Amino acid sequence: MELLKIENLSKHYGSDANMVRALDDVYFSVKKGEFLAIMGPSGSGKSTLLHIIGGVDKPTSGKVYMNGQDVYAQDDEQLAIFRRRQVGLIYQFYNLIPVLDVIENITLPVLLDGRKVNEERLNELLTILDLKGREKHLPNQLSGGQQQRVSIGRALMNAPAVVLADEPTGNLDSKNSQEIVELLKLSNQKFGQTLIIITHDENIALQADRIMALEDGRIIRDEVIRK
Repeated sequence: MELLKIENLSKHYGSDANMVRALDDVYFSVKKGEFLAIMGPSGSGKSTLLHIIGGVDKPTSGKVYMNGQDVYAQDDEQLAIFRRRQVGLIYQFYNLIPVLDVIENITLPVLLDGRKVNEERLNELLTILDLKGREKHLPNQLSGGQQQRVSIGRALMNAPAVVLADEPTGNLDSKNSQEIVELLKLSNQKFGQTLIIITHDENIALQADRIMALEDGRIIRDEVIRK
């Protein structure tokens, strides 16, 4: 079943001779529950693509469909709700709120959405992410790996349709990197969530179901490596 469909997607910055084509007529689809790794050199358009899929940055042209819904046919308020409920974003630098503890950071998207926290899901995530006993710790009291676990918990708390991870292990050592990848794979398998990861690490990419490579805003490789 198709979860995500990208049609003729382009993103341009500047104009005329100074125009930069961050994305240039990109099209592909992603199945529900698929694990897709996106690779490519810096400036290839990877992060731009992820942000457009996540409703963070609007395209110059083209369409993004999530569960058959035209994402950018929505107004700003609807788009904000889409981001909170349908998308889980994980960044390289964690982006935690420094004055909020572990529980508060993880549950922030739910509270911003005006909904009640699902305590059962919260406790399950704390156990899976090995954060039990650290619930009241602030980000500066946690290691880099623990902070990234909190950011994963925040991304998963709303049970989003798709989890988007932009270089989630780029700030971690090899041991923590593999642990984070295993946690993301677990969310993909246990919760059936579609997972899209940007990575420079080929060892991480080879754990995906499919690898896509971008260069100069275009897809130059799209290969299924595992069914």
